[in-house]
Order: sequence, then structure tokens, then C-alpha cells
Amino acid sequence: MAETLPLLFLEKVRANPELVMQYSKQGGDSFKPTSYKEMAEEVACFAAGLLELGVKRGDNIGLISDNRKEWLITDLAVLGLGAADVPRGCDATEQEITYILSFSSCSLTVLENDKQLAKILANKKTIPELKHAIMYDKASDAIAKEAKAAGITLYDYAEVFAKGQARRASKPGEYEAEAAKGTPNDVATLIYTSGTTGEPKGVMLSHKNFMHQCEVLPEIINIGKGEIWLSVLPVWHSFERIVQYAIIAVSATIAYSKPIGAIMLPDFQAIKPHWMASVPRIWESVKDGIYKNIRQQGGAKKALFTFFVGIGESWALLRNMLLGRLPNFGHRSRLLDILLPIIPLILLAPLRGLGEVLIFKKIKTKLGGRFRAGISGGGAMPGSVDVFFDTVGVQILEGYGLTETAPVLAVRPQRRPIMGTVGPAMRGTEFKIVDEQGKDLGRCKKGVVWARGPQVMLGYYKKPDLTAKVMKGDGWIDTGDIGMLTKDGYLRLTGRAKDTIVLRGGENVEPLPIEQRINDSMYVKQTVVLGQDERYLAALIVPDQDIVMSWAKDNNIPIVDYETLLAQPEVRELFDYEISQAISAKNGFKTFERIFKFELLPQLFEQGKELSAKQEIKRHAINEIYKQKIVKLFKIN
Repeated sequence: MAETLPLLFLEKVRANPELVMQYSKQGGDSFKPTSYKEMAEEVACFAAGLLELGVKRGDNIGLISDNRKEWLITDLAVLGLGAADVPRGCDATEQEITYILSFSSCSLTVLENDKQLAKILANKKTIPELKHAIMYDKASDAIAKEAKAAGITLYDYAEVFAKGQARRASKPGEYEAEAAKGTPNDVATLIYTSGTTGEPKGVMLSHKNFMHQCEVLPEIINIGKGEIWLSVLPVWHSFERIVQYAIIAVSATIAYSKPIGAIMLPDFQAIKPHWMASVPRIWESVKDGIYKNIRQQGGAKKALFTFFVGIGESWALLRNMLLGRLPNFGHRSRLLDILLPIIPLILLAPLRGLGEVLIFKKIKTKLGGRFRAGISGGGAMPGSVDVFFDTVGVQILEGYGLTETAPVLAVRPQRRPIMGTVGPAMRGTEFKIVDEQGKDLGRCKKGVVWARGPQVMLGYYKKPDLTAKVMKGDGWIDTGDIGMLTKDGYLRLTGRAKDTIVLRGGENVEPLPIEQRINDSMYVKQTVVLGQDERYLAALIVPDQDIVMSWAKDNNIPIVDYETLLAQPEVRELFDYEISQAISAKNGFKTFERIFKFELLPQLFEQGKELSAKQEIKRHAINEIYKQKIVKLFKIN
């Protein structure tokens, strides 16, 4: 296999020039195909246009855009020239974009539209090196005039492409020659981890980091040449990036959609994909949509659905037992797992078959009729969602990784999926479970997950101190996750040791800036933000007792005792107002960083209990101590 991503792409172009590489909606609702050969020519022309603008090997190029055909063209063009792209989606705040472009010393950035340009112009003084911007959508006259005044030269994508066509006519093999100069350890991209008021960290990922996965993933997932993937995740994110590169590696096809039911489900019917990579929230929304539809129908249909899902769940559990697909942490007997389910499986088989005809087949039809499997990543899959799709016969393979590992460390293998796990470490990768001192605990013991492999990042850009905090020597990286290995080496994740919260939608949230902002309120003493693998964020808040009591007296609110006072509607309204004012767009927070629910606690957190010796919050301990309250916070009424 080729050693860099552009060389991999060119290799597949030569092997399958007429095969469709992309299906995209270019100004309409119908999918339009682009072959590998056509894509290669577009990439080479745009790369030539970048050379005309002065892009050179080693440059960092901003790329602020959501999913569209031009994104992958830009990515492959930049990488082929030996530069690195610095991507972000259109949901990024102006503070994030300006920090990322400034810290990365980008002299040129590619932008989707006027809104992204406006974010940059609002803080242009903090990005003195930025001189050029390429716009996918033509800039309005007003904002183009503002950009010129700020010292930014604007180009339309089509204009740069045309410059490239002219240059390629006189230098036809220039892109291919530049791509051949690349090496595996060249930086391919800087992907910045999410930050709010804190500074994001730029993860340096090399071609080697990605290429290792392109080589190994087809051993775990049986992807066929020409098979179609429906793309719904943000393309700049490391998960979707590796999906696109893996698609190229096996000469498969990508079709761009959106994670919105009204768009995604019709696209399933139109394109009939074989695969889809997604975050847990999307699989959960598909399940919820099915159940909502059944509840609306009610009557006999609802009763039949409930009955056959129950039968299917029992049948799937017994089948998994028979086939050795249940996790073994040292307490299972393989002989009993083979003997016990045989007779019940035989008895349930006719009913399961009837359920397939009446119920399950219809669900599969909604996914296009030839769907082979889904890949879930970016957060832990809720057990109920995992079980549901296993019940109806739709295979979901849960994966695991970090932006810092480009991102895949493991995927539940298609041939031997063990429920409730993310599979064993992929070939060339290792896991070990350690205690707080870094001592290896071995298998079947819970601890912190460390990982090692060729996909581990080069480090955080210009932040060697932060790199040293996560890199533990001899190639090991501390993932910050809590987990345990089965006897067979399959990994089950049980929680988080580090602070970053990953929501079900795959959004990464740093809780500390949110907590600090809430703690700025005169009414608040301590805050803990929660939400790992949930749909939204919630918080445990310890109020300042003296100030709250004083406020209650001033507002003539009756006080029986302090704990009863905290439950009063007026007090809860006060804290709801304080939180919403603190965690707002005007303070630089995104929608998914808002606090949806909160619980007021009467007692301060204590050292040795909720707090460490350094007075730092022990999040893992809080999850145990306040387990019942946390469950209520995330219960959907």
C-alpha cells in the first residue's frame, strides 16, 4: 500500500478510474456521481490553483466548511502539495476560528460562505498572518469590500480552479510529482479539540497515523469495492476523516447526506447504501423514530411490534450465548453457553422468523434494503440501542478511539462481534489497563485505558507540556477512559477518568470552562458538569448557603430549613436564570454546551470524598456518590 494519503488516492484512481467515488447533491436534491478519474482531475486542478497562490510544502491551510463535494477535493489537494489543513465546521464560534487560524499561522484559509468570513473579519487583528481566503460560495459585494479593507484578498473557488486548469495545461504532472515527495511522517492535518473559553489543542496527525488504519480496518470490516457509504458526520472530524480515507483505500463510494431524519431517511431510499458511520445519537434517533411511529399507530400493530421485539430480543441473546458473543470477564462457562440456549433457540425460531417477515424486514427496507452494517463512534452506544438493532437484525459495530489516535483504536469485528464491547485492539495496536500509578492490572480488572500503536498522534501543536501530560513514555498514550479487558482481550468501556465529556452526538465538551463560568455567580460555590454519553449536559450545583438564605429573606420566601428552601420554585428559577445567563452565546458557548437540567446540593464537596488532596473534583467519585440524582437528571420525562 502507498505510504501517504495522496499516493493512496492516486493508486486507486489508476486501478478503478471509472468507478464512482462520490455521490453529492450539487445545487439540488438528486445525487450526482463523480468518478475516481474525474475526482483526480479536479484535485490536481485545484492543487495547481493553490500553487498559483503561493502555497508550499509545510504550510498550514485553514479549511472552515461543512460537508460538501469540494471539501475532499481541497483536502487531497492540500495534502498532495505537502501542506497540512486546519479544519473546522461552520458551527465553530468566531473565537475558536480566529484562535485556530492564528495559532496555526495560516496565511490562507478556505471558507464555505459569508458567515465564516464574517467571523474572521470580527477579529482580523488577532490573525495578522492571514492574507488570502478562498470562498466556496461567492462572497457578497459588501463583505468582499470589508475583507479588502482588512487586508484579505478574496478568491472564488471557481476562480482558483480556473487558474489551476491553466497551470495544469502547461505542467500536466505537477500534482502527481509533488505528491510523490511526501513522506509518512509529514503532518497531514491539525485537528483542534473543542474548547470554550479555554484554548483548544491542535492534534498533529501524520499520513502514517491515517494510513495504518486504512491498511487494517478492511481486516475488521468487510467492505467491498464499489459499496456505498452514507456520510452524515462532520467531515472535518477525525472519525469521518478516517471513514473517507478507508473508503478510498478499498475503492468504495461515499454519498453525502445530513443527520436529519427528513433528509437522511429519503437518502437511504435514494442511494441504498451498504454502510453508514455515525454517532450513537443518530442510531438512537432512528430507534426512537420507529417507536414513535408504532405508538402513533397503537392497537394491534403496537401489540404485535412489542411482542415480536420481545421474542427477537430473547432469541438474539440466546444466539449470542451460543456463538460466544457475550463478554467473558472470567465467570462464563463456554460449555454451558453452548448447551443451554440450543432448545430455547429451536422453540423461538418460528416466532423469530415470523417477526422477521412482519416487522423486522420493514425496518431494514427503510434503510434501503441492502444495508450491511453501521459503525458507531464518537461516544458510547447506549445498551438499549445496541440491543434493539441486534434484535431486529441490523448489525451495528461500535468503535473506539480519540482524536489523538486518528481516531480508531478498536472496532467490534464484523465476523465475531462481542456485545457490550468495542472489540479488541486493532492489529498493530495495544491496550493495557492501569491503576492510578500506571501499574498494569491485566485483564478482567477495571482501570484507566492506555493505548499504543502507529496511529498515536505526533503531539499537540506547539504545546509540548500538554503532550507530555498524555504521553506516558514508550509510545503509550493515556486515553483518560475507564475500562476493562475480557479474557479474550475485548475492551469494555465503563466511564471517563479525564475531564472531556463526549455527548451522544459526538460533541466534545470541556466542562471546566463551563463550571468556572457558573461558579462566577455570587449564588454558587461549586459546580460539576455532567453528560458523558448522554444527549445533553446537566449539572450538580452547590449554592452559597448564606447568600441564598439572605436572598430568600429579602424576597419574602418562607424558610423551613435550607434543604427545603432549595426545592422551592423561586430558588430554582433564580439558578436557572443564573446558569442561562452564564452559559450563553454571548459568552462564547455553543448550543450543546448549555445546561439542560441541574440539581442543587445542600452540602459542600469534601476533600477525600468528592475532592482530591489538591481540591480538584474527582469526577469518577461524584458519579458513584450521586448516582441516583444523576440518573434522574438524564431521565427523559
